[in-house]
Amino acid sequence: MAGYRAEDDYDYLFKVVLIGDSGVGKSNLLSRFTRNEFSLESKSTIGVEFATRSLNVDSKVIKAQIWDTAGQERYRAITSAYYRGAVGALLVYDVTRHSTFENVES
Repeated sequence: MAGYRAEDDYDYLFKVVLIGDSGVGKSNLLSRFTRNEFSLESKSTIGVEFATRSLNVDSKVIKAQIWDTAGQERYRAITSAYYRGAVGALLVYDVTRHSTFENVES
């Protein structure tokens, strides 16, 4: 079948991590980008979760692997290990909570 590509067939793979305090919306950004879903009742992430989405750019398939890290301080030691191999990071903060912006530095 012409034009068919398997789920694991891609030209480029990019790993990106979402980083920020707990409750700033990292999981909802991931959910919106990968599944076009949004939930006001989302639960805190424990450890790390990830999802993927494939995009066609200039006739190439780009697979984005987005890693959602837990924002709680107690998970920082384990979540930092997931940054390895990432080509980018999205620093997320809540514009209504200035402390989450201040914490971006750490």
